[in-house]
Amino acid sequence: MQKPKDVSTRGTDMGHSVQIMGTSASATSQAAPLASTQQADFQGNGMAEYRRSLQSLNIHNSKAKSIITNKVAPVIITNNCKEEFQIHDKIHSANYSLGRISDMLPEHYLVLGEFFMVQDVYDRADVLNTTKSYGAPNFRKVKGSYPLFGMGQPSLSGFKQVLQRLQIENYEEVIFICVREEPVVFFHIDEDFIPYTPRKRENLHENLHDLDKGLSAEQMELSIRKELCDLAKLSENMIYVYDDIEHFVDKPRRVQILSEEDIHVTEEVYKRPLFSQVLDRYYRLPLPIEGAPMEETFDAFVNILRETHNLSVMRDSSRPLPALLFSCQVGVGRTDLGLILGALVLHHLQGASQTPSTLSHSHEEVNSGHKLNFQVIQLLISRLPKGQQVLDEVEDAIAMCSEMQNIKDAVFESKLKLEDIGVDHQIQGSSTKEYLLQKTLQSLERYLYLLVFNAYLHDQYPQAFSQSFSHWMHMNAWIYRLLTSVNNTEISAPADLITDGIRVLVSSEFLVTDLLSTSKDMKVANFRRVSKMALYGMGQPSSEALSSVVSYLTDQKRRHSGILWINLQEELVLEENGQTFTPREPGYLEQTIPVWVQHPGQLQELELAVKDNILQSEKWLEVITEQDKQMRMLKTCHTIEELFNDQKKIHPGLTYHRIPLSEYCAPKEEVFDQLLEAMKSSLADDPCCAFVFNCLDGKDRTTAAMVIATLTLWHINGFPECRDDEIVSVPDAKYTKGEFEVVMQVVRLLPDGHCVKREVDTALDIVSETMTPMHYHLREIIISTYRQIRTAKSEADAQCLRLKSLQYLERYIYLILFNCYLHLEKNDSWRRSFSQWMHQVAARAGIYSILDHLGFSEFENPEDSLMARLRFRWLPHSIQSIPMRGKLI
Repeated sequence: MQKPKDVSTRGTDMGHSVQIMGTSASATSQAAPLASTQQADFQGNGMAEYRRSLQSLNIHNSKAKSIITNKVAPVIITNNCKEEFQIHDKIHSANYSLGRISDMLPEHYLVLGEFFMVQDVYDRADVLNTTKSYGAPNFRKVKGSYPLFGMGQPSLSGFKQVLQRLQIENYEEVIFICVREEPVVFFHIDEDFIPYTPRKRENLHENLHDLDKGLSAEQMELSIRKELCDLAKLSENMIYVYDDIEHFVDKPRRVQILSEEDIHVTEEVYKRPLFSQVLDRYYRLPLPIEGAPMEETFDAFVNILRETHNLSVMRDSSRPLPALLFSCQVGVGRTDLGLILGALVLHHLQGASQTPSTLSHSHEEVNSGHKLNFQVIQLLISRLPKGQQVLDEVEDAIAMCSEMQNIKDAVFESKLKLEDIGVDHQIQGSSTKEYLLQKTLQSLERYLYLLVFNAYLHDQYPQAFSQSFSHWMHMNAWIYRLLTSVNNTEISAPADLITDGIRVLVSSEFLVTDLLSTSKDMKVANFRRVSKMALYGMGQPSSEALSSVVSYLTDQKRRHSGILWINLQEELVLEENGQTFTPREPGYLEQTIPVWVQHPGQLQELELAVKDNILQSEKWLEVITEQDKQMRMLKTCHTIEELFNDQKKIHPGLTYHRIPLSEYCAPKEEVFDQLLEAMKSSLADDPCCAFVFNCLDGKDRTTAAMVIATLTLWHINGFPECRDDEIVSVPDAKYTKGEFEVVMQVVRLLPDGHCVKREVDTALDIVSETMTPMHYHLREIIISTYRQIRTAKSEADAQCLRLKSLQYLERYIYLILFNCYLHLEKNDSWRRSFSQWMHQVAARAGIYSILDHLGFSEFENPEDSLMARLRFRWLPHSIQSIPMRGKLI
């Protein structure tokens, strides 16, 4: 029989989302009719159904004294009034759904409204052929002397066989860890309990993940078992399962279910046999199929170590180590990750002195295998204490556990496939390159977190894990910052993308609206000044605008001999014939293409490469201006730094810096350092120096930098008088004043926190006064952006607005933190940088713990969004996903 392709389902009220649906069918005292009868009964009138329900009752006369009916169902009241039953005869009212995989196969009830129960593991998955001999597929011990074992999913009898095998090999204590995150149930078949999992009809080969984030895998399994028992009562105590989804020979299989004892959940299968093995223990540690585990998962693993005295530094060294047994579906991937974690733990437990005897064979494999030369790895080990040792130990552990899969090879092979793609293809709306890029990044993330976890073990194992992994990460939040640079493809994008017609040049006039109407006088969009301060902001200037602004600042009225100009752009910018341009993708003209670099000088190098390629090509290029789309041959082209170098020849007091700042986000700690250092240096040379900031439009990033500069100048020159808070009676007044719960939580931690916040609010008000037509005020835009989520046109738009509102909120908090730093470190002339202060002082006070649960707790649970977490919020985000043009380096 050919593999059926037609899959159909039908039922009542079957939605697209997965739900655990309640049922009252289990309350009936008889088996329901078959499917065809159920459909007919559902169409009958209500009174006929009610009469049939009464006739179906088999209640002894001596027990039932009266039957009182209501509109829902009959209620039976006994002599002592202690027993009450509601009988629901409307089987379909419980939202059960019927479906079939093809017209050739019978129709039956579906689990959770849409899933088929499929046998979990097939014979072909047992590559090592160990099911018969050991009881589980792909059962193996790692190389070396460590008592580490991995396997696929066994049946109940298979698991008992595994435990007996370990007992025969004299392992007194076994720590068994199931690393599956998907629900699994076991059906009583042929004197054993065989594992089955719910699968979607679209892909019967893949397990389900993230069915309901509010429920654990154990809770899901219990709910599924409950529903399976109910469904069995609707089908003559039978349910339908599939063992063969390739050819569907003699499928589906009918399995008899008389009670819940005919279905086991994972906990029952693994815990019940342990009653005869008093030292053995079972844990469920869900690991992701792709990417790195969450911090809470690492915490749960550390808790296992804390609970196991024989794995602590205080253990009795005369006792043998416990055997660590890890299991997922087929024993590959997640099991390998668990084994590597176990190998790192045992290495730290036994000490580095035993490395040569246990891992001597591994070094040859490491040296002969693929070396991962990613920039982010080198940056990480350069900053971690004992970084090279940390890396060597992880590589040894990977080699030790590589019989089934080497996770380093997974990274290398994904990267190789990514680089081998010539012409990108779209498959069901998804880019092949984007898919492989994400797969490579997830594999690399897994490797990086192994390095980080090993560094944690170095620090915390000797201290008996006084800090959880989550808390340790909060104390070392720079790791999150560093890992955001994992996707650095844009820095390696070819310089000929413009000349090859892959990207186009878009003028600043096309992208920017001059809301302040300053282009006519100052030749640049949105030029403004902070009242009573030599502090200016604007959009991206051309050579003409640069000359105009510098002349304005140095004229007889203002007489600034020193000017510090800071360009906040993280995009490439070029000028041609008096117009500034940035490269954009033709289909995504509004989408910025930021280049995340380690040093601002790299942006100048990239701009020079693009400029040289344009001038050498002598091609007609597509450019988009405010008026229209044109074809031009660029005879002259300049980088922004070259424009400033020309101005320096005329005005030697002009100083130029490129300090890239990401749109919407809070500036990185290092950005605060760079801005403060640049201002201190300029003021040391000229106390009357003028400060100028620009980004693309002079709005978002420029405003943030101007507030930072305002606070800095106030600390140096003195604060203006801060007005008391006015009583405001408008909607959301509390929030337009910045009094969000998470903000006030931070304020309560800071010395003189309310005053510190009030000073930031005053700075925001003063800077915002210069840009009233823009309708842009940070405190107001936080709540206004969040309010827009309710009216978003799509879920993607809602997620984008949620992220942006959190980024604005975090920016506000960072401004408050920076002002607190300026106060506390002022007496020492800010010799300790803001970055150091954040990690040495603020982190210990719990600031990063707060930022790792950032959200609007007044309106929702922050934990419902991944963007509440530093790990995800600090990653580069874009409104639209643009094609990948460079390579991972």
